[in-house]
Amino acid sequence: MRVALIQLNAGADKNNNLKHAARMASEALAKGAKFVLLPEIFHWRGDTRDPAKVTASSETAKGPTFRAFAKLAREHKAFVLIGSIFERTSKSPKPYNASVFIDDQGRLGAKYRKIHLFDARLGDKIIREGDCFLAGKKGAMARAGEFTVGLSVCYDVRFPELYRGYARRGADVLTVPSCFTQRTGRAHWEPLLRARAIENLCYVLAPNQVGPDARQVEAHGNSMIISPWGEVLACGSSDKEEIVYGDIDKAQVTKARATLPGIIKRI
Repeated sequence: MRVALIQLNAGADKNNNLKHAARMASEALAKGAKFVLLPEIFHWRGDTRDPAKVTASSETAKGPTFRAFAKLAREHKAFVLIGSIFERTSKSPKPYNASVFIDDQGRLGAKYRKIHLFDARLGDKIIREGDCFLAGKKGAMARAGEFTVGLSVCYDVRFPELYRGYARRGADVLTVPSCFTQRTGRAHWEPLLRARAIENLCYVLAPNQVGPDARQVEAHGNSMIISPWGEVLACGSSDKEEIVYGDIDKAQVTKARATLPGIIKRI
């Protein structure tokens, strides 16, 4: 299956972000991608310290962003992962940071609400996603053709038990849409992604944002496609928007697990 990771530098203008992301996704689909993945919070990357702006940028899981990409999925008979949006609910003023999987008929295939919320001090900047978002409670899985997909978002990659749970339930692809920062990314991005692939013998698909956000926190880019053997099959740059293409093959999952059957027995 041909996959495409959309690496972009989203800003604080939601309409522009969505139009730009749709153009990039359309380009990838026109070039034969059957699974297109967008990064975390690709729809709005403004200042999350302002609750009013966060609320204004949130929407329901099947809102206008879903509908726009569902149309593309249906037209091209392809799968699309809306990396994450701010999902509005009636239970709290705070939204969820939700990753939404759209199947090749344009239907909602799965929805994952980010469980592990980022908490870090980066120089003079403090980031506490719990101030802005509700935390999810459980994992979510979907089917993309012959592949079983386990969903996650960004900071989740530091918590291997989530991915182990997916592997136990039959996942062979793990998605990690992200807005991973430059500072932490230089040290941790590739090692963490490769570890999740190696320990579960799964493909890892990780579209990341690039460039500065509204607070001038730089995203790391380097969107990656990683094999079940832990090899980096494709990688984006650290300084520009682009589409990262690659091919995933179920036979490679089977081969890796046949080579190291003891790992699967312990999953």
